[in-house]
Amino acid sequence: MSQERRRNLQKKNEKLIGKIVKKDYNNELERVLEKKAYAENVKSILLSILYKLETSYRDYKQVKQDVVSKEELIESIINCVKNNCDEIKLIKPNSKESEIIGKRTFLVEKKKKRIICYNIERKVLYCLAKISKRNKIIKDNYFIVNKTLSDLINVGACINQVEPLRDFNGYSWTTIPREIESIEHNLIYQNLLLLVGNEFMNNWINNNEFIIDYMELFNNRLEKLYGKKEVSELIELLKEISVYLEIKFDKKVEEKMLKQKKLVEKELEQMEDNEAFVEKVTEEKIKIINDIKIIDETINNKHLLEEEYEKRNEILPLEEKIFSMRILAKMMADERVKKLEKIEKLNELLNPQKYVRYKKELEEKEKYLSLADEDNVDEKIENLKLKIQKLFIKCFDKKIEKCDSKQEMLKLIYEFRYYLMLPYSYENAIYEEKKLQKEVESETKKVLEKAHKLKVIERFSKQEDVDYELLKCLFQNRNINIEDIEVKLIKEKENYYIQVFDGNGIGEKKELPNKVNMNKKDLAIRFNKKVKAFY
Repeated sequence: MSQERRRNLQKKNEKLIGKIVKKDYNNELERVLEKKAYAENVKSILLSILYKLETSYRDYKQVKQDVVSKEELIESIINCVKNNCDEIKLIKPNSKESEIIGKRTFLVEKKKKRIICYNIERKVLYCLAKISKRNKIIKDNYFIVNKTLSDLINVGACINQVEPLRDFNGYSWTTIPREIESIEHNLIYQNLLLLVGNEFMNNWINNNEFIIDYMELFNNRLEKLYGKKEVSELIELLKEISVYLEIKFDKKVEEKMLKQKKLVEKELEQMEDNEAFVEKVTEEKIKIINDIKIIDETINNKHLLEEEYEKRNEILPLEEKIFSMRILAKMMADERVKKLEKIEKLNELLNPQKYVRYKKELEEKEKYLSLADEDNVDEKIENLKLKIQKLFIKCFDKKIEKCDSKQEMLKLIYEFRYYLMLPYSYENAIYEEKKLQKEVESETKKVLEKAHKLKVIERFSKQEDVDYELLKCLFQNRNINIEDIEVKLIKEKENYYIQVFDGNGIGEKKELPNKVNMNKKDLAIRFNKKVKAFY
């Protein structure tokens, strides 16, 4: 059997399997919906989302290359509806019902398993992604950034899950930046996907074994692929921007951080006087021991437990009331365990070596808490975002250097094109951003050079700069299948143009810069003749 025939047979099998999968998944969602007390418009929008994802997935995978499988994507949505959503309520903007969500377009309440959302498919899908995510995916020993980095990655992952519905409709690829919940979260998450791969990020986000330190695994994977120097800088930039983004989107975080900063500064000041610090630790230990004694007495005395029950419930809001004394006893037993753990930590501080380590930890905490004191948070985010992109391009350069096969090179070309088309801001894609122009041009030339060497892309000129001007269009278009692109070199009077044709023969004409020295002897392309750029 010929290779071409084998490929055709494989495509037919995949198409047949796709039809079966589509039917099964629709039926599965319908069975789940039968057990839900959803309104008809909710059931309708969920079925519509599933249908559109089925329709758009092939183009989405072709454009992005390294993505979660269609089966995993659809199963995650069905499982979310089944296990995480008891109520989905669709509302209209400016209606009386919309008052509950204020200026937002949705409200996700994980504890209540409830979603309140505008009747917009991409918003509903975003909420489904959000309600199924764990709040923290980074261990607590990473102070502050355990939450801020978790939020950065989780928000990016939610935006990413909406992408096949938002940007693909079965025949075109269109990105409208204003439809993306956060340009910064999306950009950085896509950076991480391209650096460590979809499988790693997916495992991290969906990991339920919190004993695994994925932050450490992430660091090790990056170091192995890109080297310690770049990775150390990248991790630090990610931590800082995650804190600033948290402050930008939640003002309460800023207030909390500033309060924590004062406490940390006070503790550091106390640690300067070793004798005073030991005295303070000893006093704190005595207080905790007394607290444990009171807990023991209260749990074992029905009268004291009843008094504590009434005392606590007097000051608790209705939704946080303690239902019974048995529950209170369990709560106090848990408090006792935490206090014993605190005593162990205080004992460790009296060890000179652990004292030094703890001081360093406090200094590290102070460094990140101090970010809340900074002015011009938006400006800080912009600066960090730019640094991350420059570092990302350096790392991507290493992927190009290591590439040694046509198949892998074609995949990297798709990934590089996808990266350049990512929104950098509401106005510009990466390739349009002037602050990145130098890096983008340099990396594009390196991609082209490697693609020429591996005989993936035709060389159009012996001159690197001319070759770049003639072929950079490959990375600045939204044609689904990049290999289908054809180009035509045109001369009109003293001006040169490149016309780019998609797979349907529709062409877009662009004038080449005057600086281009179009020497016919150096050209491997004839004027006014449409040619394919790929071998």
